[in-house]
Amino acid sequence: MDKKRIYLSCPTMHGEEQEFIREAFDTNWVAPLGPNVNAFEKEMEAYTGAGHASALSAGTAAIHLALRILGVGEKDIVFVPSLTFSATCNPVVYEKATPVFIDSERDTWNMSPEALRRAFEKYPSPKAVIVVHLYGTCAKLDEIMEICAQHGVPLVEDAAESLGSIYKGKHTGTFGKIGIYSFNGNKIITTSGGGMLVSDDEEITKKATFLATQARDPARFYQHSQIGYNYRMSNITAGIGRGQLLHMEEHKALKRKIYRQYQEAFADIPEISMNPLNQDGDDNCWLSCMTIAQGACTSRGEKITPDMIMDALEKENVESRPIWKPLHLQPVFAEYDFITAKEGEDSVAEDIFDRGLCLPSDIKNTPEDMELIIKTVRGCF
Repeated sequence: MDKKRIYLSCPTMHGEEQEFIREAFDTNWVAPLGPNVNAFEKEMEAYTGAGHASALSAGTAAIHLALRILGVGEKDIVFVPSLTFSATCNPVVYEKATPVFIDSERDTWNMSPEALRRAFEKYPSPKAVIVVHLYGTCAKLDEIMEICAQHGVPLVEDAAESLGSIYKGKHTGTFGKIGIYSFNGNKIITTSGGGMLVSDDEEITKKATFLATQARDPARFYQHSQIGYNYRMSNITAGIGRGQLLHMEEHKALKRKIYRQYQEAFADIPEISMNPLNQDGDDNCWLSCMTIAQGACTSRGEKITPDMIMDALEKENVESRPIWKPLHLQPVFAEYDFITAKEGEDSVAEDIFDRGLCLPSDIKNTPEDMELIIKTVRGCF
């Protein structure tokens, strides 16, 4: 196709990344440890306000280590939101634990506090609760934390999509016992692939780093008293992250500008609703999403669907994608329970999935790119 490809969300490099990488090459620090790793952890602590950090190979690795550190094991129950990427839940299954999926609420699309309360009624002793800040929108943390505290269950924050999002003056990822971030290629800042585990408890991050470096005991010879993993971030990767972090607020401002532009552009189309933001938060708007009203039709009487809009965008060589398919609908997780806010109530997560799509949210989009995207979406209505 001759038309320029417009991406959903891809890396934006600035130049400082190369300086940190060059320093690593010049000093021969190319292993999964080194000055960039140590500095990136400190800089992330300073940016987020997290007490301590451990730089890892992926956000998934961070979730896995969080569960290991919390003692999650075979047959333990872990509450997980259904409307999220499978990486949130995969580590639960790594440890042979049992995920119980929690429905969303409409105000933020995140874990429903009401459904979480019902889950505790049915399963009173889960080992952990994982909350996700979907597409960068803060979950209702006050309510969720209060519920977890009432039951004495630790909260793990999957802030993979919400780095830079702030809830009531505090960064997401720093509310729970353990928080995790992702620096995958499509995230608001990237290390190409990587993640970080944070906690106010230094012993937790020390344990994470220990497990991430093959759990090698402090002996002169190679001795291992427990199973470890090769999960440490490389010094090269961390150098990319350090350069990216310098532009974090710039990226966030551009993401929010894209969201506002879509919001304004579709304001006169009642069949389009943008994904909600948390009124108590300062969300990073990582991906801008939209839903289509039930019964929306073209002038020819044809039902308007997410697939129709995505196909129209693809004809213009524009990338978009569906909303995450809820985990309780995934074949690999079909055996596990799913809890809604009220018994017999239709699933909010399923409804969002059925009617929603993610719009191109790349911060390098030009005014002409945005005009084409908006024109194409409007043309479907």
